[in-house]
Amino acid sequence: MTRIEFYFNVADKQQAIADLVQSALLKRRQVMVLAADEKMASDVSASLWQNKPASFLPNVQENHLNAAVTPVVIGLHGSDLMQDDMLINLTTNTPVFFSRFTQLVELVSDDAQDKAAARTRFKFYRDRGYEIKSIDHAQHKIE
Repeated sequence: MTRIEFYFNVADKQQAIADLVQSALLKRRQVMVLAADEKMASDVSASLWQNKPASFLPNVQENHLNAAVTPVVIGLHGSDLMQDDMLINLTTNTPVFFSRFTQLVELVSDDAQDKAAARTRFKFYRDRGYEIKSIDHAQHKIE
């Protein structure tokens, strides 16, 4: 069954994504980042490539020729999923394909609309019997 983690009180989602991806890559995991739109996908990709001056987090868009061999794939649809390890959901919706992943991560900011959408997703997962781990991002470092 998919492990689900909700990180709430996330002040900087781009940095949280970078931390999650970096941690996953150190553990030789694969990551799918589900973005809400093209701009978000592009911003996430650029942020990962420019993570820190001495490092970068390689990634491609889901329709890229090298998607099958790149550990981090950023997509909008998840229609041609190449892996099923970790999914980071940046949309306001519940991904229809989330259950094929080993782990699902939801990032929730302090924005009222973001919180409301997250509560709906949380309830959806809980009502289907998924065990959910809630983590206060302000108090917990991503590992």
